[in-house]
Amino acid sequence: MPTSSKQPIQSNWFTLNPKLTTFLFFIILVAVISLITQQRYQIIKENREKDINAMLESVELRLDQLLKNSQNIALTVALTIDQQGKPRNFEKVAAEIMKANPSLQGVQLVPDGIIKYMYPVKGNEEAIGLDLFKLSVFNELEAKKAIRLRKMYFQGPVELVQGGKGVIGRLPLYIDNKFWGFSAVVIKLDQLLKIAGLENDNFSYYRFQFSKINPLTNEEEFFIPGEHKYAGNTYKTKTFEEGDWKIYLTDTRKIVADYQLGGLMGFGLLVTVLSSYLLLRLLNKHRQLFLMVDQQSDMLHVVDSKYKTIFANAAIGIGRVNSITGEFIEANAFLCKLFGYSEKELTSKKIKSLIHVDDLAVDAYDFKRLRNNEIRQFSSVRRYVNKNQQVIWANAIISPLWEEGEKPSQHIVIIEDITPQVIYEEQLIASKKYAEELINSMEGIVWEASIKDNFANTFVSSKVYDILGYTQYEWSSEIGFFLEKLYYEDKERVTEYLDKELFLRKHHEYEYRMVAKDGSIIWIRDTLTVEPSIEAPEKLRGIMMNITMIKEAEETLHKSYELVNEQNKRLLNFSYIVSHNLRSHASNIDGISSLISNAETDTERNEMIKLLRKVVVNLNDTLYNLNNIVNIQTSMDLVKEPLNLLDYINHAIQTQESQILNKNAEIIVNVGEDVFVYFNKAYLDSVLLNLISNALRYSHALRKPVIEIICEPLGGGYILRIKDNGVGIDLPKNGERLFGLNQTFHGNSDARGFGLFITKNQVEAMGDHIEVESKIGEGTTFSIVFS
Repeated sequence: MPTSSKQPIQSNWFTLNPKLTTFLFFIILVAVISLITQQRYQIIKENREKDINAMLESVELRLDQLLKNSQNIALTVALTIDQQGKPRNFEKVAAEIMKANPSLQGVQLVPDGIIKYMYPVKGNEEAIGLDLFKLSVFNELEAKKAIRLRKMYFQGPVELVQGGKGVIGRLPLYIDNKFWGFSAVVIKLDQLLKIAGLENDNFSYYRFQFSKINPLTNEEEFFIPGEHKYAGNTYKTKTFEEGDWKIYLTDTRKIVADYQLGGLMGFGLLVTVLSSYLLLRLLNKHRQLFLMVDQQSDMLHVVDSKYKTIFANAAIGIGRVNSITGEFIEANAFLCKLFGYSEKELTSKKIKSLIHVDDLAVDAYDFKRLRNNEIRQFSSVRRYVNKNQQVIWANAIISPLWEEGEKPSQHIVIIEDITPQVIYEEQLIASKKYAEELINSMEGIVWEASIKDNFANTFVSSKVYDILGYTQYEWSSEIGFFLEKLYYEDKERVTEYLDKELFLRKHHEYEYRMVAKDGSIIWIRDTLTVEPSIEAPEKLRGIMMNITMIKEAEETLHKSYELVNEQNKRLLNFSYIVSHNLRSHASNIDGISSLISNAETDTERNEMIKLLRKVVVNLNDTLYNLNNIVNIQTSMDLVKEPLNLLDYINHAIQTQESQILNKNAEIIVNVGEDVFVYFNKAYLDSVLLNLISNALRYSHALRKPVIEIICEPLGGGYILRIKDNGVGIDLPKNGERLFGLNQTFHGNSDARGFGLFITKNQVEAMGDHIEVESKIGEGTTFSIVFS
């Protein structure tokens, strides 16, 4: 390494002008501190913007879930409307919805824009009967907008006629492509803000604001109390098309007042003043140093020797480079080892051949400034590439070996390997980002799976224990755990969907059932994303929401609808029966009464009176049977309890013992002693007695009666079959009338046609059903399915 030569004092302009030099140095330091302060200002601003974005994303997720839930509620309420536009079980369904959603003010059905159906009525009386299209121009515009959009649209926040502020989500409904009205939900404004996380009291210097453009005045209205103008502050906004809302999040702190900037500027000024003072003293003494150069010449040789020793054995990479050609002149052992070259190989290379291609432009810019004497030294973190093409992160310091004013000749490169630190920092940043994503996740089971590792679960939130009962370890400990816990009826459907649809688009939303740890069935709505893209998928991320209550409400609504239809059919059938039977008896009585009044002798009159008594007895029997049917179909308080099926079968057989002995019948019973069915005691006795007595009554005259009674598991219940080898029933001919009233098919004198009708009504009154299989001359099998 060459040393500086002795120069006359007069040739050094800076030494001769110490005050001017100090002033220039002061200006440069102030400029550097200003630049650093500006950069720090930008960093603080960017960090605050990131925090605001994260908070807004959380609010967006919460509010989006609330709006989707409101739409599901509106759809559920809409399902109560039949094809004729009449609500069925509105109050019952609405009560369940309100119970599960305490944030709601109420739910509405608004046929033709008039609020006719409201739940709860208490507290909402003022809203009932309002006509949305006549109430005000504002309401008319908002209602028509929902119709125009043909989807859920939220009006408000507005002052509700029943008191308080809220938003009203209206879903336009159509029957046969004709507008019927709206299914609507009313959400309290304070509840909406709370669920969305728009509560300023929870933050010391962040402020939310919630606004909407008034369609009449085209002015922006704000609904959260407090200031909504923060000039010069950092803020971000989010818009929601479902209600034309805009959410502001503002950081009320002034960046210029940040203590870090103040401290940085104060420290910088202090260092500048102190450095300038020291420089002035240094320059004043510099003159004296030139006089000592000759005396130090011998000492310089000693120092040069020490330098070479330090250069060769230093624990960091040091190299001397030709500033014109860029080739290494010499390199120490550490630098050779770092790059994997021998000293001979390295000294034949240019330094830019070792710099990573992405960092060449920055290095060229900095070195150009160094050669132009704009700077005397620079350092930066950059990447190098060693002999094995491995990337090395390093902190590089470049210092010139030419004096100011001289032409560039050589410079020193000091390289410190910081690859382990960079890797650690990258891992730390990734971990922090990962944790932030989890913390900001919405309610539900947040999960992640690796596509490359055969969809192995890499993460699941603790919410999995609350919803499904499994621990995080259980969920992630084995591959395929998710598919194993799918409900068996949904497994094939979900597997087929994943095979065919997963990589066709980035975002998915799917519903299925899972088996919880306690054995219960949970409905899940899974919203997942393919990351980072469908072109290069690496992992899946999603949120599993528990929608069991919504599904149960839909199922209850469906069952209620079917029950109403079935009751209507029974009522219509019963009216036909009553009309036919009573009219027939009335006609007989009327005819016999006319004959009695026209009888010419007492003998004829007595015969007509006997006939009239017989008709009256038949009428009384008919009324008795009709009354039994009415009791079965209208009883709402029948007690269902677990009954031992075998005990009741044995009791029915004992009751028919005389008939069994008379016909020499064989009864085969294959029913377990541990079989219990939920049924009414009296009804079970009646059903078994009717079916066993029919099997005996309609036995075949040419063979011994054999009756088999078999019970087998079916799903979560049982199926009971009573099979005989009797005369059989012509089902193609009589199947539709088999369980009808007053229907007989074999001409037995003691047949009344009430037994099977009553049996079917009793079975269906318990929520079960009865089936029949039969062939003429071979026998009949009645099957009762106990749920």
